[in-house]
Amino acid sequence: MNLPNKLTLMRIVLVPVFMLCIYLAFPFHYTAALLVFAAASVTDALDGKIARKYNLITTFGKFADPLADKILVLAAFAAMADLPETGGIAIPVNGIVITIIAAREFMVSGLRLVTAEKGVVVAAGIWGKLKTAFTMVTQVVILLWMAVTEFVSVSGSGAVYWIFFILVWISVLLTIISGGVYLKGYAKYIETK
Repeated sequence: MNLPNKLTLMRIVLVPVFMLCIYLAFPFHYTAALLVFAAASVTDALDGKIARKYNLITTFGKFADPLADKILVLAAFAAMADLPETGGIAIPVNGIVITIIAAREFMVSGLRLVTAEKGVVVAAGIWGKLKTAFTMVTQVVILLWMAVTEFVSVSGSGAVYWIFFILVWISVLLTIISGGVYLKGYAKYIETK
């Protein structure tokens, strides 16, 4: 197994570690969750760059890399939706956000399966990469706030909530746009007769 694939597997393995850090109330558990999530996010940037630079692109990587991204992003948003207020701020993630993101991910995965039967690979496009990067940055910003609340007593203002709200919904908008771009580009492979 090559290095990019090992990094992808590491990202998948870090998801349950991240979830344990979020839910187990040990000292500075949000800080630990932030560090684990950040490490997982870094593997996302590294695995693709290394695979392309050294021509280490594999079928496993094409399958597992986007899967690892989906698992990480959905796990983080699911945990955030489940959390009580942190530093006086309710995290603006709910079932609507998770459903939209999950629906897009299932749709793109379905497209990949359909096109694979026809020998076509659905490569990650610029909109998909932008969506993933922006969503992970949004999640890091929220996790950073949660970590800060473990070190200092903060009382969030309405401004902090609205910053989070805007970041989350830009992530959702990018999710919808990227899903639409994939669907438009590969709809011809979906037989309706």
